[in-house]
Amino acid sequence: MIRRISWILLVFLASTNLIKAQNLPALNYKKAYEVPDSAVFFTINDFFQIVLGNHPVIKQANIQTEKARQILRSARGQFDPKLEAQWDVKEFEGKDYYNTLNAGLKVPVWVPIDLKAGLDQNTGLFLNPERSIPDANENRQLFLGLAIPIGKGLFIDERRATVKQAMVFQSIAEAEQTKMVNKIIFQATKDYYNWYNAYFYLRFLEQSIQIANQIFSRVLIDFEFGEAAAIDTVQAQITIQNRQIELHQAKIDYTNASLMLSNHLWTPNELPLELTENSLPPRLTDVPQTVDESLYVDLVKMAEENHPEIVKLQGKIEQLNVQRSLARENLKPQLDLSYTFIDEPINSLGESSAFQLDENYKLGLDFSIPIFLRKERGKLKETNLKIRESEYDVQLTTRNLINGITAVFQELNQLTLMIAQLNAVVNNYERMVQAELFNLQNGESDLFKINFQQEKLISAQLKYLKIRTYYEKMLAELYYTAGLAISDNQ
Repeated sequence: MIRRISWILLVFLASTNLIKAQNLPALNYKKAYEVPDSAVFFTINDFFQIVLGNHPVIKQANIQTEKARQILRSARGQFDPKLEAQWDVKEFEGKDYYNTLNAGLKVPVWVPIDLKAGLDQNTGLFLNPERSIPDANENRQLFLGLAIPIGKGLFIDERRATVKQAMVFQSIAEAEQTKMVNKIIFQATKDYYNWYNAYFYLRFLEQSIQIANQIFSRVLIDFEFGEAAAIDTVQAQITIQNRQIELHQAKIDYTNASLMLSNHLWTPNELPLELTENSLPPRLTDVPQTVDESLYVDLVKMAEENHPEIVKLQGKIEQLNVQRSLARENLKPQLDLSYTFIDEPINSLGESSAFQLDENYKLGLDFSIPIFLRKERGKLKETNLKIRESEYDVQLTTRNLINGITAVFQELNQLTLMIAQLNAVVNNYERMVQAELFNLQNGESDLFKINFQQEKLISAQLKYLKIRTYYEKMLAELYYTAGLAISDNQ
């Protein structure tokens, strides 16, 4: 009889352990990285392609360079040839007082010479004698003349200064365009990895709830067999409830992150584009390596030479140098010489002749100079101060950029160490949880220990996810601080 009872007890204990084994939680947090078969991976490169091609701010940035080209075109318009004509007629009480016509072509050139050719035709009873033309030439004269500044304006004048400044403005506009594009790409990159983090955070919580439900089922079985107290079932249920609350918040965060990401998505027709539900981020599987020192050196060099802020400041200095050259030129006296051939080498009748500098000409000389030159000297001094001020801005901006690159570079290398260590911590916590579950199966553990180890594992997994995505955002910040877009280096 005793043997029969012992045999029944052994069968009962074996069946109990079998039930325990069957209800042992299948703990595998890597399932959080598994995606449905219907999912379409939306990679960071796919994202950049859409942003760079369709984003309104990117298109707006492209307008900057076009505006600069049109400003330069407008400045060069001051050197366009110009047709001029003036016709004056006066007739009074049946008398032809005068009838004058002056028509010509004026051709400004880059060197300080203005060329002008044209025709004068003047008649009338009361014509000003200096405008009188002999009847033998049918009251017409051809002229060809030029004007040369031999004082102020010989080396630079307002027209040439405007063109030079407009040419410099092109480089400033291109730098502004680069700055706008980099800013959008940097913000878009951060929003992409916020979306990445929110999605996998949600998946981790869903996985943790599944495991918490499995543990709760296991505790109920233990309670039915008298191996767990009723309060243990309450504790297991509280764990599920807490994680469900976290899951609700995670769903809100994922929705908001998806909306923020959609802000950067536009169709080629400039219509808003929404992120589809089956568009999911691919997993970041690799543990990043430390950033190479040579990359740091290259980025510092590129920032010093080509950073948009540096280019804009240097362009401003170039424009100020043009203004300074003009201010120095304005210290000279105004001395303009003009010489005009009349009916040479061909007259209005089509008769040709050799040039005679001392015959048939008009000669003019204009001279003026302010006595104190206070306006001109003040402008020159003001421009020199602006140049010095801008040079200080270049020094300060360069130093801030280099320090910013150094700070991000060092943080990235520390993050790589943290990511490697966190990856090892996650693996160890997984072993700890598995060990506690095994001990629970053998009656050597309890719900408190399992929950404690699981909370540690969940915390480590989420911290790893946060640091891993933060690394990608800091990598984008490294390029952005150097004046580059990370999309150029994918």
